[in-house]
Amino acid sequence: MEKINAIIAEMNTVVSSPKKAVSAFKEETGKEAVGCLPVYCPEEIVHAAGILPVGMWGGQTALSKSHTYFPAFACSILQSAMEFALNGVYDNLAAVIIPAPCDTLKSFGQDWISAAPQVRSIPIVYPQMSRIEEGVEYLKSEFEIVKKAMEEISGETITDEALNNSIAVYNEYRKTMREFVKAAAEHLEIITPAIRHLLIKAAFFMEKGKHTSMMKELISELKAQPKVEYKGKKVVLTGIMAEPDSLLDLFAQNNMAVVADDLAHESRLFRTDVPDGEDGLERLARQWPLMEGCSLIYDPQKKRGQMLIDIVRENRADGVVLCMMKFCDPEEFDYPIFRKELEAAGIPLLYLEIDQQMPSAEQARTRIQSFAEMLDSM
Repeated sequence: MEKINAIIAEMNTVVSSPKKAVSAFKEETGKEAVGCLPVYCPEEIVHAAGILPVGMWGGQTALSKSHTYFPAFACSILQSAMEFALNGVYDNLAAVIIPAPCDTLKSFGQDWISAAPQVRSIPIVYPQMSRIEEGVEYLKSEFEIVKKAMEEISGETITDEALNNSIAVYNEYRKTMREFVKAAAEHLEIITPAIRHLLIKAAFFMEKGKHTSMMKELISELKAQPKVEYKGKKVVLTGIMAEPDSLLDLFAQNNMAVVADDLAHESRLFRTDVPDGEDGLERLARQWPLMEGCSLIYDPQKKRGQMLIDIVRENRADGVVLCMMKFCDPEEFDYPIFRKELEAAGIPLLYLEIDQQMPSAEQARTRIQSFAEMLDSM
């Protein structure tokens, strides 16, 4: 347990002070850092240039300046990110990459040019028709723009070898994180909901190879621990993200553990590998049509409901908790569809509204307590 606690403590230091972690990377390597807005940013291209990709998912902060650009009913992740930008929090980044999988992100990219002109913006538009060759070709051309920008920032040419090496690093990271969530599910007495989230989130502020190495060590240590049967209830989280930590603590307080997740902030990022090939940019473009079950990806077959059912059954979970990011239209459109499917499968579902601006998670306490009592009575 001593080694496990040490790794958790080191990751906590990173997550608690991401700006400090980024500055330390820049001082140690002499390289730049580039911000990656949600979601599905081509980090491999950034990594191949020797630059640190930094996750930008907003955070707990009071909003004031961002109201100049966004109405009150805009996604709180992007409102927070804009507030941080206007307050200079991201000024140590050489640029930000801004994907546009939703309407708010589309406007965010335009607003950034005015709000934070000191930090270069690099937009990406993902194709809806991703499963046709034209979609792959188009996305590859978008990645060419990112590659050129990273070369300009780093002053170095990104070779095919460098890009394919970075893809290998990230595929290893994805494989390791999938192993971690399985190992964590077998040691729920150690990996609480908040700790699980912390270990996944730390990868947003660390070089992926270093994070992977630490996670492999953690997995090895977990597997060496005796298995203890978890006496509480097990839930699967779905949605965009599950924060703040006080929200996750409520699950533990009510004798519930997170056994798996379908969060854009967590497992959706590492459940699909980049396929094999020789052309690195084409490989990255061909990963996109392989991704399924996300509200931010065009999915006419709407596979998310069955995917959640499979996750619940595979992990012998007792229910699903939807962490609904307030004012997130794509998630709200998906909700009625998978709710019906979960109900038909007899799987309990809890709807929780998430807002990064909420001062505490107390408003969720009663709903989580009631859900726990309902699961206990089943």
